[in-house]
Amino acid sequence: MVSSTALSVLAALLLLAAAGAPASAAEKETRLRVYWHDVVSGGPNATAVQVAEAPSSNASATGFGSVVVIDNSLTDGPNLTSRLLGRAQGVYVSAGKDSLSLFVAMNFVFIDGEYNGSSIAIIGPNRADPAVREMPVVGGTGVFRFARGYCQLRTHWFDAKTGDATVEYKIHLRHD
Repeated sequence: MVSSTALSVLAALLLLAAAGAPASAAEKETRLRVYWHDVVSGGPNATAVQVAEAPSSNASATGFGSVVVIDNSLTDGPNLTSRLLGRAQGVYVSAGKDSLSLFVAMNFVFIDGEYNGSSIAIIGPNRADPAVREMPVVGGTGVFRFARGYCQLRTHWFDAKTGDATVEYKIHLRHD
């Protein structure tokens, strides 16, 4: 008969072994590069719209408390006229009171090419100061079912007057 302590130790060892195990043979790795276009100044064609802001008594240089809803283009090149691969749909919130830091929750919904009909979910912090930022991929659908991984972001272009931006996303995924 095996003691409950021995079973607990065995269970813990099995969990550790499973957590450190390499990807299964059936699991795929995918690397993508897309360009995310945030168009704030587009009037009726804007793809990013502020829907809430902090009271003026709490105003800060970082826009702390602002909430923006997005439906941004994802293209295969840095120009907005590049081939449209999908849409980035979600929200970002100015979450840094003293530094420009966003909390981002969005889905990359692919509408063209081999990933048409699939999506990935990206949720996490996006600080403005580092040249390269990293955000987690926490799920996916379609081709990317059970996706997990990360994105590396680099600002390709930013207009401080309008807030318009183009950001390169290098995406590293593991999925079924």
